[in-house]
Amino acid sequence: MGIRIGPGVVERKTGERDGLLFTVLCLWKGNNMYKKIMVPVDGSDLAECVLPHVETIASATRATVELVRVVEPLQVPTKGGIALTVEDIAQIEKETTAEARKYLEDLASMLRDKGLKVETRLISGKVAESLTDDALNINADLIVMATHGRSGVSRWVWGSVADRILHASRVPVLLVRAPGCVPVP
Repeated sequence: MGIRIGPGVVERKTGERDGLLFTVLCLWKGNNMYKKIMVPVDGSDLAECVLPHVETIASATRATVELVRVVEPLQVPTKGGIALTVEDIAQIEKETTAEARKYLEDLASMLRDKGLKVETRLISGKVAESLTDDALNINADLIVMATHGRSGVSRWVWGSVADRILHASRVPVLLVRAPGCVPVP
């Protein structure tokens, strides 16, 4: 399927992917709509389900994909007899950071092999707040992330990073419901 609207719009062809016809109109008078797309990932299949959408948008707009992973600082209870030394905590954080960097680089390599320009960032802090702040700091034009599609009591009980980012971000957010995730009232 192709699409062409007016002068300066480039025709892009898309196909069916998981039953979703995804067409991106990206260029108007030679200007790219998106230059930097932030993609928060956490190592889960849920987070990675957005990658086909990101690939389509990034290829069509020639945008840079910014893969971002947030590592939350380790919080150790001070009561209850848990005996972790400062060295133990430092070692755990070092290993967590190394694993997160390797994950980001592996994912970036896969996307680069598909012809995309990819950068990676590892940041520390509370997930939703860190991501919304970082999106502004890196001048992201779009945040693309997955959601379980929870609603009602389920969302209230479990919370939703995607929901917090959607409401706090000053950057447009594209939420992709993960395959197999059905809204639960």
